[in-house]
Amino acid sequence: MTSSRPPALDDARILVTGGAGFIGSALVHALNGRGAERIVIADQLGTGDKWRNLSPLRFEDYLEKDDLLPALERGALGGFDLVLHLGACSSTTESDASFLIRNNYEFSKELAAWAVERGARFVYASSAATYGSGAHGMSDRDVSVVTLSRLRPLNMYGYSKQLFDLWAAQEGLLSRVTCLKYFNVFGPNEAHKGDMRSLIAKAVPQVLETGTLRLFRSHRPDVEHGEQRRDFLYVEDAVAMTLHLAEQQDAVGIYNIGSGRASTWNELAAALFAALNREPAIEYIDMPESIREKYQYHTEAEIDRLRESGYVEPARPLANAVTEYVRDYLLPDRRLGD
Repeated sequence: MTSSRPPALDDARILVTGGAGFIGSALVHALNGRGAERIVIADQLGTGDKWRNLSPLRFEDYLEKDDLLPALERGALGGFDLVLHLGACSSTTESDASFLIRNNYEFSKELAAWAVERGARFVYASSAATYGSGAHGMSDRDVSVVTLSRLRPLNMYGYSKQLFDLWAAQEGLLSRVTCLKYFNVFGPNEAHKGDMRSLIAKAVPQVLETGTLRLFRSHRPDVEHGEQRRDFLYVEDAVAMTLHLAEQQDAVGIYNIGSGRASTWNELAAALFAALNREPAIEYIDMPESIREKYQYHTEAEIDRLRESGYVEPARPLANAVTEYVRDYLLPDRRLGD
């Protein structure tokens, strides 16, 4: 059992699920920078090179995701002060609904119940995908079941996250745990994500090879091509926000993790070409019909709650973040800590 007020992060014993993944490995890197090394990582490395994200990190133990819950139940891993639950299938195009339910919903329920029962601080990753088209807003203030039930995610990934948020609300856990709704996070350590990498990560080799960047056309008459908007957030800012909230014992409920400013894909493209010292050359292509009805045309995080929690740092300007990512990580093929 842990005390009601957990120790500072540098003294805490921390479990990070998805700790070899994108945001998870960036979190562990930041924790190491604060002197925290009593960390256990759970993930699913598979056959790719996700393991490279782990290589520079310092941690106590690693185990595969399927071995985590049995090990916790039999007490093989000991206790934890903090559980950072980042592990999930994050593919917005995943069509196996049963897999998403098992991986993103049922697993999360079991882990949350284990953590709460033992008094561990529980912070988990949800997603802005739960907001769907944004027809019901993107506010993180109301955590009631009634309000959350109004949201209509546009894909099964978003719905799997929505189901867990609803379960946490129904169980009364959102007054005890912290839900983080990440917006469009980009930055180093996402190379393993394949088609789910950010546009920046996918576009750099495309521009270097062809000189041209492809963007989806708009299929709405009120939105020009490339003027679809997203709340883009550099991963280092996402990590700083996450750890700030993890340290605040009373920071419970739902928090949007975003910059608070929506930028267009055209703005992102301009920053990318500038980072490569090239003149912009954009080709607009039709959006696949399979995703046209599931496409978010505008996301922008309402971050008043984050500010009220005491986090006052502004997000990195988009152009600066893109330049750092491209020049310091993508071109030299570096990970955090390399």
